Amino acid sequence: MKNILALLFTLAVMSSFAQIKMQGVVKDSIGAPLELANIIAINKESNTLESYAITDADGKYVISLGKNGTYSIQISYIGLKSVNETVETKDVDITKDFSMVADNMLDAVELTYDMPVTVKGDTLIYNADSFKSGTERKLEDVLKKLPGVEITSEGKIEVEGKEVSKLMVNGKDFFDGDTKLATKNIPSNAVDKIQVLRNYAEVGQLSSVQNNQDNVAINIKLKEGKENFWFGDVTAGGGVAPSPNDNLYLVQPKLFYYSPKYSINVIGDINNIGEVALTGRDLRNFGGGFRSPSSSSGTSLNLGDNGLSGITNVDDSQSVESKLAAVNFSYSPNKALDLSGFLIYNSNRLNTREESFVRYTNSELGIPDEETIQTGREATNQGLAKLSAAYKPNANNQLNYDVLARISDDSETQNEFSSVVGNTFQVDEAKPYSINQNVNYYYTLNENNIFAFEAQHLLKDEDPFYNAILVNDPSNNFATDPEERDAFDNTADELGLDLDQLSYDLNQDRRIKSNQLDAKLDYYNILNSKSNINLTLGTILSTQKFNSNIFQFLDDGTYYDPISTVTTEEGEVLRNENDTEYNFSDIYLGFHYRLKTGKFTITPGFSVHAYGNKNTQFGETYEDNFFRILPDFETQIQFKKSESLTFRYNMQNSFTDVTSLAEGLVLNDYNSLQYGEPNLQNSLSHNLSLRYFSFNLFNYTNVFAFLNYNKNIDQIRSFTNFDNVIRTSTYFNSNFADESVSASGRVQRTFGKLKASMRVSYNYSKSNQFVEDVRSVNETFSQTYSPEISTNFREAPNVTLGYRYSVSDTKQGENDTQFITNAPSVEFDAYIWNAFTFRTDYSYTSQSSNVNETQSYQTWNASLSYRKDEDAKWEYQIKATNLLNIDSEVNNGSSNISVYSSETFILPRFVTFRLTYTL
Repeated sequence: MKNILALLFTLAVMSSFAQIKMQGVVKDSIGAPLELANIIAINKESNTLESYAITDADGKYVISLGKNGTYSIQISYIGLKSVNETVETKDVDITKDFSMVADNMLDAVELTYDMPVTVKGDTLIYNADSFKSGTERKLEDVLKKLPGVEITSEGKIEVEGKEVSKLMVNGKDFFDGDTKLATKNIPSNAVDKIQVLRNYAEVGQLSSVQNNQDNVAINIKLKEGKENFWFGDVTAGGGVAPSPNDNLYLVQPKLFYYSPKYSINVIGDINNIGEVALTGRDLRNFGGGFRSPSSSSGTSLNLGDNGLSGITNVDDSQSVESKLAAVNFSYSPNKALDLSGFLIYNSNRLNTREESFVRYTNSELGIPDEETIQTGREATNQGLAKLSAAYKPNANNQLNYDVLARISDDSETQNEFSSVVGNTFQVDEAKPYSINQNVNYYYTLNENNIFAFEAQHLLKDEDPFYNAILVNDPSNNFATDPEERDAFDNTADELGLDLDQLSYDLNQDRRIKSNQLDAKLDYYNILNSKSNINLTLGTILSTQKFNSNIFQFLDDGTYYDPISTVTTEEGEVLRNENDTEYNFSDIYLGFHYRLKTGKFTITPGFSVHAYGNKNTQFGETYEDNFFRILPDFETQIQFKKSESLTFRYNMQNSFTDVTSLAEGLVLNDYNSLQYGEPNLQNSLSHNLSLRYFSFNLFNYTNVFAFLNYNKNIDQIRSFTNFDNVIRTSTYFNSNFADESVSASGRVQRTFGKLKASMRVSYNYSKSNQFVEDVRSVNETFSQTYSPEISTNFREAPNVTLGYRYSVSDTKQGENDTQFITNAPSVEFDAYIWNAFTFRTDYSYTSQSSNVNETQSYQTWNASLSYRKDEDAKWEYQIKATNLLNIDSEVNNGSSNISVYSSETFILPRFVTFRLTYTL
């Protein structure tokens, strides 16, 4: 690590000493400074781009040039005649001003190079070739090098701290709802321009009446010659795994076709080396571009997720087999109609192993410490299909329709050994499906009156099944000494199970059907060029039906229906089954006023809600109907086009899902039972946020910062009791407030060939918890610092050095737990002899605490590729992952009642040889 740091420092110093600074001011013919004028410097000897800059509000520019060289300085500005002058450098800095005159179309200067970054209104345009060094293969490799753009660890694209909500290619949606498929698969050599669309309005009719500062989209412009031809690549490879009986394989076709009328994108993947295009979790979060019409109304309704939420991340598995087939299309039969959609099939098979130790922090609870060893097998099969239609016959009318269907077939088997419970075998299965439809219609009556209707309908059916087989010694079920009993005996007795069995074969069927309509009608009245009024009439109508049943199979295979003796705090006996119907309605009227005055955009408003709640359980009905006014407020200060400060406040009313209302017992796991409370009310919260961003194109400094505060004044919270390590939880309304504050920010600055950044985040939370009839207040404060520095040489190798330092402090009554993480990392890539590409990355993670010993793990990957030249059709690659053959990763943390340490076993060292053919 020290040697790499020394190398980077040497490269930076050599680069600095070998350059001089040229600066000045660009003005028009009457001496007024020109903002956003483009300056590029071409090295006349090599005929390559040496440096570039964009003038600031005062017309100032700064570029770096090599000593003792000759450069062509080219300056361009829309509507003015371009300037081209030759500058010879020595070993001192240069100050030179330029004056530009009106373009009379005579003797125009032909620009040799495209400007690396240009600005047109709210659109930033990056010239992709200006940031390439030759080692790039996919779109994400280019995006990482763009100032102001970041690829997160989850594969999402962020611009100026805001997540990119939509990615298009030549103006056509690319798998709408996820940007990861684009960044991981679109070949970098097909990308010409990357257009960042800030303040993006998907509906042009509403762009002048809505605040869109949080909306960012990216449009990828393909290079000439990529239209009306198939392009892409096909990769195939293999290798030998550490186990002599396993062979590694990889087949990944990625093909694209674009024409003015239609496009087709095909992505395939079959491999067992852990390089999945989409994980099961990715697909569960794949929204397809759907947005709830009432998301800003102040009402939040949770429909719950009853699928197999514990499906493991592929990075935390010992073996992976994955299959993916994805097709995306768009078709425009005429200028008024656009059709698009996608079809995705994904299959993953994982083997997992995890060893963990849990220590409960409150000794008065009497909960024993627990060591567990879990080995599992997971299988998921998922299918998604979306069809979209957009009809826009003229500028005043637009009709959109979308339908997204998804279906899954998931299963998980797990063998667990617990130092407290013993051996347990568990099976989870689920085959959920959902159909989501969206209809939007936008109508402009005249220049002062706009109507917008949006409606979304969701139909969801979930059917999780759970089975657990626990060891049992029938002879000690009622031993006088509780320590002589099996850990699960008391729980089995309260559930009403037959105790005279050699094992407890515990089962649960569940069925949750959800049906929701979310619709609103907006009317915008434009008062003048500075202000408008927005009236909203909306509704959310939801019905959920929940059925569950806990039963037992006896040793002889017969079915047994147990009768529970578990009681509530009030002494009411709980059932082992549920039959609940939950109906929710919200009818609301909203009013907002939007005013622009100088640098300020002020949007105050409120909404009036009429809520109706009713749940019926076993013939009994519980109702709660009430009115509530929810205010909201937003102010934006636009200091410059690329600098703003935004403040927001809103009051939110949150409602739970049917499983928290169902009063019968539910098994979340063999050691986690819950029952609901039919009289639960809503949760009310205050939410405040402050956001600042600035992107200075003069010195390429990108700054963003967020500050959020949340206070729940009426909280739906859980109450937990323990029997050994087996917990039983329920819910109740509490007037104890929970609070949280979070702050995060990032500063990125480009210094010639160096790009440096620092990301920091702080989080504080204070929460109330109730365990064994005792209330306690937990406080957690965490802080993370992530500096990074990288080079951006076109000819020399490039290095990225990163470091992550985080501290987490949790106070639980008299207990104070602290965890510290140190994680340095380095990435290196080099383009050698215009034929070889070498890449490697290394990271080291160390975790220490005041309750456990310091633990650490390392990861190291590398690859070497060869292609004859940049235009070669064939590429040969050898790639090694987990070179150090580390068998596990460690993780330490804490919950509200315990601290834990876990060791997750990962994929072994894989070495594969790959062959890629480029179309």
